[in-house]
Amino acid sequence: MSNVEADPAELVCGDRPAAARTVTVLTPRDVPLGGPRAMRVRRTLPQRQRSLIGAWCFADHYGPEDVAAGGGMDVAPHPHTGLQTASWLFSGQIEHRDSLGTHALVRPGELNLMTGGHGIAHSEVSTPDTTTLHGVQLWIALPDEHRHTARDFHHHAPPVAELPGAAVRVFLGSLAGSTSPVPSFTPLLGAELTLGPGARVVLDVDPAFEHGVLQDLGGVTVAGRKLSNGDLACLAPGAGELELVNEGSGPARVLLLGGAPFAEEIVMWWNFVGRSHEEIAAYRAAWQAGSEQFGRVEGYRGAVSRLPAPELPHARIKARRNPPAPG
Repeated sequence: MSNVEADPAELVCGDRPAAARTVTVLTPRDVPLGGPRAMRVRRTLPQRQRSLIGAWCFADHYGPEDVAAGGGMDVAPHPHTGLQTASWLFSGQIEHRDSLGTHALVRPGELNLMTGGHGIAHSEVSTPDTTTLHGVQLWIALPDEHRHTARDFHHHAPPVAELPGAAVRVFLGSLAGSTSPVPSFTPLLGAELTLGPGARVVLDVDPAFEHGVLQDLGGVTVAGRKLSNGDLACLAPGAGELELVNEGSGPARVLLLGGAPFAEEIVMWWNFVGRSHEEIAAYRAAWQAGSEQFGRVEGYRGAVSRLPAPELPHARIKARRNPPAPG
């Protein structure tokens, strides 16, 4: 997925009562995907208030979209460096092609994890038989020692684990007795949870992890804070339990993201994650010049052969890291 915000706007949440400050709720902003007339998505990460949850550095939430009305997803080949992309769908299908030679479908309830490392290119197109497109695109920042690793791709269809009041699919890390076989470069957690009406679920979680709860369907209360559609509740490390409550009369669905705090500063612009303005500028120049750093995507048949990079901002691109915890 392509981040078309060359100079992304950042939201700052207002002050909250002291009793509610154990949970920070980030609200999304609408941005176009792949171009100004393209499908719109709700972007929650990054923001000024929080840039990462563990190594999770980017979250786009989209749909449910009527493909007949909106046209669906058609993102031409575009580059990535220094990150992994995690694609997760609730409905519809997306055809993925990349310069590693992968040609795969993204299906609901199945993880496609692509490692960009030193450089990769890929395209994403919703399939002709998709009527409703609904899902999440996530990025994971690679630590310095691994950020120039080779291109890679993993697919995993996690089984459903039943808990009292909830169904869980763990696509990265471990939760509720389920462990994903997909490797990660930093300690991570990624899981889909569907809560039944009136359900209260208390999860054992790693107290060393930061956690984020992304609201998708219905309405869930996280540690006393009610979420709206697209909200991301952020929780600092320290607690070994996480309570989710669905007070509604229908099902509720969330994504639970977690990870050890990512101590490194990153510089993120367009589709690149690096460590300096100069490095980002070099990645851009290499993509514009058709460098083999990113390879070639075969089989894409869209209106344009590849997405051009936007112009660099006039100011230096600033490094991102989470602000220090209060106290």
